[in-house]
Amino acid sequence: MRSTFSSRARRWIGASALAILAGLGGGTAFVAATAPSSAQQDAKLVPAAQIMAPAVTTAPNFADLVEAVKPAVVSIIVEGNERESRQLQRGGRQFNFNMPDLPDDHPFKDFFDQFGQGGPGQEDGRPAQPRRFTAAGSGFVISGDGYIVTNNHVVDNAEKVTVVFEDGTEREAKVIGTDVKTDLAVVKIDGETDLPFVKLSEVEPRVGEWVVAVGNPFGLGGTVTAGIISARGRDIQGSAYGDFLQIDAAVNTGNSGGPDFNMQGEVVGVNTAIFSPNGGNVGIAFAIPASVVKQVTDQLISSGTVTRGFLGVGIQDVSRDIADGVGLDNARGALVTEPTEGSPADLAGVESGDVITAVDGQGIDDALDLSRTIAGKNPGTSVELTIWRDGAETTVTVELGKLDEAKIADNEVQQQEQPDEPAAPASTSVGLTLVPNSDGDGLLIQEIDQSSPAAQKGFAVGDAILEVNNQAVSTVEEFENAIQGVKDAGRGTALVKAQRDGNTRFIGLPLSVDNS
Repeated sequence: MRSTFSSRARRWIGASALAILAGLGGGTAFVAATAPSSAQQDAKLVPAAQIMAPAVTTAPNFADLVEAVKPAVVSIIVEGNERESRQLQRGGRQFNFNMPDLPDDHPFKDFFDQFGQGGPGQEDGRPAQPRRFTAAGSGFVISGDGYIVTNNHVVDNAEKVTVVFEDGTEREAKVIGTDVKTDLAVVKIDGETDLPFVKLSEVEPRVGEWVVAVGNPFGLGGTVTAGIISARGRDIQGSAYGDFLQIDAAVNTGNSGGPDFNMQGEVVGVNTAIFSPNGGNVGIAFAIPASVVKQVTDQLISSGTVTRGFLGVGIQDVSRDIADGVGLDNARGALVTEPTEGSPADLAGVESGDVITAVDGQGIDDALDLSRTIAGKNPGTSVELTIWRDGAETTVTVELGKLDEAKIADNEVQQQEQPDEPAAPASTSVGLTLVPNSDGDGLLIQEIDQSSPAAQKGFAVGDAILEVNNQAVSTVEEFENAIQGVKDAGRGTALVKAQRDGNTRFIGLPLSVDNS
């Protein structure tokens, strides 16, 4: 199971007492009132905003639930050859070691040699032979004829998959299909017709509901832990689509692919990652929601692959500054940094600087929300995008294409010819010293006034300024004219399209220093 690190921000939620104070001076509060009547003395004062939660009358007992579902939960043992990166796999989680080429007298040579050859080849110069590995994870049966759900990273690179049931019965299984983006996989045991299986929940779980995790932590098999759903819609590093459930049931290495059950014995999530500085449980685990599991596994069972709708835009979140810069009432939607040339969005007329605020009338919160929404639709589907452009709302209809990840990964940024004689750098009204970009479009930042708004917003020397207020800029005069246009429109923030290391972003640039 992979570990991950979530945001540093944490919210502490606790009960608080309510008090009413009135008066002036000296930190002392005085309340003047007439003597209360006997009826008033007997009345209990209840603050109007006080929350009255339902009383919990009995402690939960999971024994009957566990007894019912355990026959459908399995351990998964995987065998195979390591890839060239020499992966050591333990408990369903992969630890990658890129072995250095160390001299014989190096103090760490013996340490690295226990994981494989110390360098890229054998002593006689031949390529190192691949090493066998064994990994252990978890899974659960979803149909009587032998289909089993687990994680992609549990069966990745597997040559042999063995399923071990609660009673110790072992059966060999074959991999039906995998999906890297959601870290899901389906394996199947042939020749079965009546295996015990469990159902994926069709009801979205609520934060605070009980959840029971069953799996194979550290290869122990058949281990049960309980907790609650701590949060929903989590976005963790390494995930293309986010939307994870966070649970506090004890989940450890080897629980990968194992189910989380609600109190009705239905699977609400599949364990896939933990937050952990040491590889062990610290009470923060992440599970793929049952709705995503159903969508992906249905496709894997029917075709062995997953197809997703493709819009073809680079996107980012809309910050408060960006919302101010484009005239939105609040920070919402996904900002288009650039449509991919020839993509469905490009052909439909979606432009750089557009803010997609809804898809088929469903509001879009941020870039991740748009990615999930589009990925959940089939190629060929027509969708109506609600777009905020030039201070007004418009709609664009797009027929989604098929996501070709290999093609997207191979796209390269095209650069224009260099100008013959670059112009001299010039200062601007917002604290940036700019020079025309001799390697491409826009203006390069050569110097930043550290007391300026630009420094506060994270601009850096070497960044390319491509557009201001949706106007392309290639000279300092064009830059200043665009800034003045923002001021003339009565706005205090300019929307700047910038590029760093080939990555394009929009930044809301305040036109005055924030001293708050």
